[in-house]
Amino acid sequence: MWKAAKRMRGHLVGCRVLHSDFRVPQHATADLAGREITAFDSYGKHMLTRFSAGRGDGGLTLHTHFEMDGAWQVVGPGKALPRSFDDEIRLVLVTDGPTAYALRMPVLELIETARESEVIGHLGPDLLGPSWDEAVAAQRLLREPDRPLIEALLDQQNLAGIGNLWAVETCFLRGRSPWTPVG
Repeated sequence: MWKAAKRMRGHLVGCRVLHSDFRVPQHATADLAGREITAFDSYGKHMLTRFSAGRGDGGLTLHTHFEMDGAWQVVGPGKALPRSFDDEIRLVLVTDGPTAYALRMPVLELIETARESEVIGHLGPDLLGPSWDEAVAAQRLLREPDRPLIEALLDQQNLAGIGNLWAVETCFLRGRSPWTPVG
């Protein structure tokens, strides 16, 4: 997710939305036109796309989570994805620069930026974030000393961002069974 956010920042931060097309029922009438994209940030496995303030709000955040299948695709100005992608598109952001498509995005919600903590506040420290705190992560991991190591590592409330691949590889590299108690 960190790499995806970095890539999207390079393409879209500073661009103004000319047209948005949400293809999910809960946001079908949302309109981001006129707003500037101010940030693409990751937190664990979550992406937060921030938009400038609009009429009567302090800014909006698009919260997305790829789970196993979601992706962002960016095409140049005036370009579009082939029609074969139509069934996969959940959001189109046409900007004064490139156009971005959210594909197969299982989590896509638009919230007020001031409410971001409601979607990520329960997560532990972000492994790749600027506020990473090893001591806090260790404390959270050791809260339940009898819990299997693999469960503790995959619990996003302990530390945000580890998935199956990294959890299992970490156990292997340390020579520990994933089922060993964390404590």
